[in-house]
Amino acid sequence: MSRALRLILPAILVVLALAGATLWLTGLPGLSPAGRGGAVGITLPAGTAIGGGFHLIDEHGTPVSPEDYRGRWMLVYFGYTFCPDVCPTTLQTIATALDKLGKGEAEKIAPLFITIDPERDTPPVLARYVGQFDPRIIGLTGTPAAIADAARAYRVYYAKETPKDGSPYTMDHSSFIYLMDPEGRLAALFGPQTTADELAAGIKQKLGQDK
Repeated sequence: MSRALRLILPAILVVLALAGATLWLTGLPGLSPAGRGGAVGITLPAGTAIGGGFHLIDEHGTPVSPEDYRGRWMLVYFGYTFCPDVCPTTLQTIATALDKLGKGEAEKIAPLFITIDPERDTPPVLARYVGQFDPRIIGLTGTPAAIADAARAYRVYYAKETPKDGSPYTMDHSSFIYLMDPEGRLAALFGPQTTADELAAGIKQKLGQDK
């Protein structure tokens, strides 16, 4: 294998993994993308099996499940605190979108950041991390089995990547924002390139349909 190929191979593998995760979602019956993930995200028909129950703990160590957020719209994102790029970018997008919604509409949203790295993301670590972006964002962790169950319910891809040079491991993962309605049903998906303006517009559209 040439040196150039060795250098670019990790990037190629990441792209292929994300493409596979996207196909896993976009291959669902009735799934139709709207633009690049824009104003209404990727909207699915009622009854599509994404989302469901989970049993996790929040950054205060309190056990939580979707029932704790019934009556509010859940904005769910899976990532991890050691993520170097996409996770902080997405959390900032969520925080900015909440500001753009305005206080009244934002109060209807429960923004949840579910870690895929429970080994390092303890409740105190999550509390410090999400607090850097917006105090309204709720960090959730749990046992590896509980995280796996939640990820499976939301069709989230993730995998531990351990560098051969002994540096800290990273987590390869899909990157979608899930908007769940007050009954816990999937309302819309937003892709990795969604901007804060697009996310806020998509949420407003769904909130308007619920009136």
